[in-house]
Amino acid sequence: MAGNVNHDYHILEPDIWPLVGSMSALTFTTGMVLSWYPDLFGTMAAIVMWAGLAGLIATFFMWFKNIVVEAQRGDHTPVVQLHMRYGMILFIASEVMFFVGWFWAWFDFSLFPSTLTEVVGGVWPPKAIEEVLDPFSLPLLNTLILLCSGTTVTWAHHSLIHGDRQGLKQGLWATIALGVLFSFIQAYEYAVAPFSFGGNTYSSAFYMATGFHGFHVIVGTIFLAVCLYRAYLGHFTPRQHFGFEAAAWYWHFVDVVWLFLFIAVYVWGGWGAEYH
Repeated sequence: MAGNVNHDYHILEPDIWPLVGSMSALTFTTGMVLSWYPDLFGTMAAIVMWAGLAGLIATFFMWFKNIVVEAQRGDHTPVVQLHMRYGMILFIASEVMFFVGWFWAWFDFSLFPSTLTEVVGGVWPPKAIEEVLDPFSLPLLNTLILLCSGTTVTWAHHSLIHGDRQGLKQGLWATIALGVLFSFIQAYEYAVAPFSFGGNTYSSAFYMATGFHGFHVIVGTIFLAVCLYRAYLGHFTPRQHFGFEAAAWYWHFVDVVWLFLFIAVYVWGGWGAEYH
């Protein structure tokens, strides 16, 4: 335990999960490559890919479980928590750059349509897009939902800091419910969208940017659900709750990305086109 050593650092015990995670990642990517050649590998590609994915999920579960055990055991000293915060900040920074790539593609397509005349007709949205989604319908509703969820997760955080565990649970319940509602509305939006994935630069960039954001919403919802479960177990304290703090940071990141998507993709990106 941390109290039995004369330093503030946590020396990790030998663990098999980094090796399992590495081998699973290799298996998963190998299966993806094999799936490109169905005539040669058939169902074997799917078996390899799903086996790798199962290993990755098991690694995620067990690795995070170990981190929770370490936190409850007292291994996460203030110095360790500081380093974990640095790690979470760098992770979110990498996620920001991930979305920068999609925004870059979107603005490149939209600001210079003349360079893609044969594909988009020199206009934006492309000539193949007869209608776009009305930004002030379902997208605006989802924007309000995510903004509300940002306030409820902040409510939960402040409740925890002030020792109000009931407020922590209520805030998390509200945030999770809003996250699930957002995902259902986005799924319905995709179902009724007047354009399909692929075929032109507009629809491809639209679905990749908003779809990956939707995936991050699902991940964030799961993250917060785990925090809710831990809250019922009594894990967090006003002075030590990095697991929840990391989830809150991630959720605020998801909120901010959506605001940029709403403005750049839904409002500005479809300006002048017919609304569905």
